[in-house]
Amino acid sequence: MVIHLVLAASIIFPVRIRSCVPKMTMATRQEVLGLYRRIFRLARRWHAASGQMEDTIREKQYIINEARMLFQKNKNLTDSELIKQCIDECTARIEIGLHYQIPYPRPIHLPPTALSPLQSRGFQNQEKLRKLSRPLYLKSHDEIS
Repeated sequence: MVIHLVLAASIIFPVRIRSCVPKMTMATRQEVLGLYRRIFRLARRWHAASGQMEDTIREKQYIINEARMLFQKNKNLTDSELIKQCIDECTARIEIGLHYQIPYPRPIHLPPTALSPLQSRGFQNQEKLRKLSRPLYLKSHDEIS
């Protein structure tokens, strides 16, 4: 809430104005906090696939730093659709990390024959399709990089 001073009939009244931005629902808030706790529990129990302690420490630190940075970046989101997308992306990254035993986003591999010449119209269409077909779990990673 913001306190504004309003001049009315030469008398100054403090007026509280409610924000017209919709707040996050309690269920969404609990879901986000649950994901945050789940990520930190995951980081605490994480073991690198290589089995080396240095790799484990580095990967644990990456998980913690990535989570803090993305949650800080998105803490002021108010659009429920955007919040839902971020929740879905977070869930996808957790599941992919657990399945492949890597904390980093999986890269997309394209066959070398899939590329068109740079000047052709096919290349422009292909670039457009490539951007549209980005996996959900890479959207925030692309914004940061």
